[in-house]
Amino acid sequence: MPRALPPLTLRHRAELFTQLGALERAGLPPDKTFGLIRLDKKNQSRIEMARRLLGRGMDVAMAGEKSFLFDKLEARLVRAALAAGSPAPMYRRLGERYTERARQVASAKAKLAKPAFTLVLGLILGPLPALVASTIGAGSYLWQVVWPLLAIAALVQMGLRLPRWLRDSALEETVDVFVLRVPLFGPRIAQRNARDFFETLALMLEAGIPMFDALPPAVDTLTNMRMRYQFEALMAAVQGGATFVQALQLLPQLGDARVIAMAQTGEASGTLPEMLFRHADMETADLELFYAQAAKWAPWVVSALVTLWIAKGILVGGSGLIGTVPKDL
Repeated sequence: MPRALPPLTLRHRAELFTQLGALERAGLPPDKTFGLIRLDKKNQSRIEMARRLLGRGMDVAMAGEKSFLFDKLEARLVRAALAAGSPAPMYRRLGERYTERARQVASAKAKLAKPAFTLVLGLILGPLPALVASTIGAGSYLWQVVWPLLAIAALVQMGLRLPRWLRDSALEETVDVFVLRVPLFGPRIAQRNARDFFETLALMLEAGIPMFDALPPAVDTLTNMRMRYQFEALMAAVQGGATFVQALQLLPQLGDARVIAMAQTGEASGTLPEMLFRHADMETADLELFYAQAAKWAPWVVSALVTLWIAKGILVGGSGLIGTVPKDL
């Protein structure tokens, strides 16, 4: 059995499902379809593996999962779409979903480039007066520029790896509860988690998967343990005979409570997946607006901090973050 490979990035998933949708609508059989798909060189081997598995008689969902092109949820969605007739609509939906998510990530990175540049510029300029005044040497100057960058990089890496380190540990729920209470960003984390749940549930219901079977995988998309426990109570309520809307009313953190009204309309009209997609799109727009505003203010905050730092370096004798007053003053 081949060793497990990391999931495809959002951009590569967007490319994969967009190509799959176009080729499926063209009426090509799966083996021909995978023969025409092109990803980057690093991931093209997965395409070849899927093509070989299709040649051995596997269906597209199983071949995609075994070749690490699809994750478990994507394979389940494609399998349900195959059972309903054609996977083309599901490919299109997933392609659009990942294209939008990849665009959001790229936009966030672009907006963070300015405050990052301002920070680096500040690190370079902060201890510069001390170097010019010869109160510090070149080695000390270089160290004062480099060590904050190393510290920031370490903190970023720790933040990225922390969820994996905490997974299934006694501290995970404690940290997740604290995160939800962080001013400004805590509610947005809850909103993003709930958005992912409702969007995934809508995908599964649209594919024809019954509510009882669709709820557990949708709950699995929640990365916040506290919210996962709450949404597991929703599953129990539905399994106990409550309607989906009645179960939603039991949850303290829905991201936005308007989903109850939209779900009620969807249940009454038989358009629940469509209404949940609409709600998820509105939540995505709200989140994007919030992060756009945060990115707009970030350069000003960083610039103010850098200005204070440079002023401190000049006034105190110019050794940046750890400056001291020269003895001859």
